[in-house]
Amino acid sequence: MTTPLLVLDVVGLTPRLLTHMPRLSAIGFRAELGTVLPAVTCSAQSTFLTGLLPSEHGIVGNGWYFRDLGEVFLWRQHNRLVQGEKLWDAARAARPGYTVANVCWWYAMGADVDWTVTPRPIYYSDGRKEPDCYTYPPSLHDELTARLGGFPLFTYWGPNAGIASSTWICRAAEQIMADHEPDLTLVYVPHLDYDLQRFGPSSPQAAAAARAVDDILAPLLDAAARRGATVVALSEYGITDAHRPIDINRMLRAEGLLQVYTQDGMEYLDPWTSAAFAVADHQIAHVYVRDPASVDRVRALCERLPGVDAVLDTTGKQAHGLDHERAGDLVLIADADAWFTYYYWLDDARAPDFARLVEIHRKPGYDPAELFFDPANPGAAKLRAATALLRKKTGFRYLMNPVGLDAGARAVRGSHGRLPADPQDGPVLLCSDPALARDRVEAVQVKDLLLRAAGLSHDAVSID
Repeated sequence: MTTPLLVLDVVGLTPRLLTHMPRLSAIGFRAELGTVLPAVTCSAQSTFLTGLLPSEHGIVGNGWYFRDLGEVFLWRQHNRLVQGEKLWDAARAARPGYTVANVCWWYAMGADVDWTVTPRPIYYSDGRKEPDCYTYPPSLHDELTARLGGFPLFTYWGPNAGIASSTWICRAAEQIMADHEPDLTLVYVPHLDYDLQRFGPSSPQAAAAARAVDDILAPLLDAAARRGATVVALSEYGITDAHRPIDINRMLRAEGLLQVYTQDGMEYLDPWTSAAFAVADHQIAHVYVRDPASVDRVRALCERLPGVDAVLDTTGKQAHGLDHERAGDLVLIADADAWFTYYYWLDDARAPDFARLVEIHRKPGYDPAELFFDPANPGAAKLRAATALLRKKTGFRYLMNPVGLDAGARAVRGSHGRLPADPQDGPVLLCSDPALARDRVEAVQVKDLLLRAAGLSHDAVSID
């Protein structure tokens, strides 16, 4: 006999924030949740769903250098990138016909689930980008948008990121549960990610964001209760106060290791000829070194860079479960109050045009400055955005370029990626099934806990 299961990935949720979230806090028992290095979305989710470390499932960050392509890519979407047995495969081995809905967990496309929803813009051939989502089966798209309207992509990420996208996701999950009754429903709720990075986790805005998430989760929790579902809520990481950007690639360039090429006066990272460069990912940076004989020199340079707390070589990566071929030759960990930029240009006039855009797929690293209208001149940035929107509505080509560069980086007040120093600021797991209660759950144990919560037997990993 299986039990319907609702799994909420509430990004950035910590015990400290739960004090502002009475409804979520009332789910059931609470456990400290061990995370993985790097403590970022794609790596943590992949561990939850496979029970494996990044060294085994291969998701060494939100992106990496694809050596066989010679390109840096972040935020890829194909589920085949995740190696190892998935949660739904184990569930179906125990109970054939087990049904699964994935509502915005990452690596959704191509996953062997029954219903999929994931953000997916329309990229028109004339350069326009319009908000939308991808669904499987295709008919699910119109089922959802007919009742909820289009997916609000521009509140999912960027300067206007806010509660509307998380609200849409929660209402979509409710609709799928009501119409299709999946055995397992996975729901990604991103809202806490925004103001905790903009203003820091100790800010009034962070507390307000927690209350807002609690409010939008309430109807979904009510729907789960009506189905008699077990509810598990968890988080991938906790966001901690951080305000120091570390320009790792600028240092490597100043040392003659990172190379660029120029087109139309703009500089682009040249990974093919660079002796060393970094893929920055919050508080983690993967440094790729072309010549193994140069690793010691690069390591020494990185160790001397202010803001770098640790440099992991092969032995260090093995100790942290990060020794996969996709990982950098060196992996850097930032100080607790610092994070890594992807910036590699030395003169803003030479920056590529995408640097000032919300452009998660073209930037060779993560850019939290995308959460702000350029702090150096927010009024002008908003005017540029409004002008671009007007051009868009009247059918003209446009460039939405509201993002600041160094001023945007200096405005960031929260980050993540390191392992937490204080459990109050780390990830947490809540579960409505008291039979599964315990004080701590490791990330690699989540898969087994979910199978047990669903009433399925699975002995690959013990959580006792």
